[in-house]
Amino acid sequence: MKDKRFIKKLTTLSMLCAVAYVALFFSRMLPPIVLFLQYDPKDIVITLGGFIFGPLSSALISVVVSLVEAVTVSDTGPIGLVMNIISTCTFACTAAVIYKKKRTLSGAVIGLVAGCLFTTAAMLLWNYAITPMYMNIPREEVKALLVPAFLPFNLIKGGLNTAFTLLLYKPVVSALRKAKLIPPASSEQNGKVLPNVAIAVVSVLVIATLIAVIFILRK
Repeated sequence: MKDKRFIKKLTTLSMLCAVAYVALFFSRMLPPIVLFLQYDPKDIVITLGGFIFGPLSSALISVVVSLVEAVTVSDTGPIGLVMNIISTCTFACTAAVIYKKKRTLSGAVIGLVAGCLFTTAAMLLWNYAITPMYMNIPREEVKALLVPAFLPFNLIKGGLNTAFTLLLYKPVVSALRKAKLIPPASSEQNGKVLPNVAIAVVSVLVIATLIAVIFILRK
């Protein structure tokens, strides 16, 4: 029985890795939000994996996908690999840790917001430290870009990841349960129609608002 559960978990994690990798190609078709900074939706998939299996699974998917990206389509080398892992793990693992302790809607929202803030702070610090070496520009130029470029980009990215994760979590979990890849709900309460509709409406409004902000920034 344990072997069967392990195989199912490994199969599901592999599927999530594959979907996250495919999301990379979608992101490459999108225009940059600010300067060269491009939105990457793979964090949504990695966060969903963390919500389902825990924060260690988020970290594992992040490392695997980032490594595959580094040796296939990325041209940023080891620095891009490290930055990828830090960006994803600070968001997804933070959200998954909090959700693991409080498996409710409020726990998910708190975790995602905390992940958004943590990854924003972390990426400001790491971009200030590493971008001058990566782009071969003076640190003062990078410092001047932190607030007008890196800060709004990471907040927008975190906001989109939060909204999409809330929007997709229940449909993804339901599909995986129907496929018998994860156990059926036991202690979790059955969701009511109103909260589900409310989550969808709020998430769509947040996504639409952030897309509008992106257009404003690009102009």
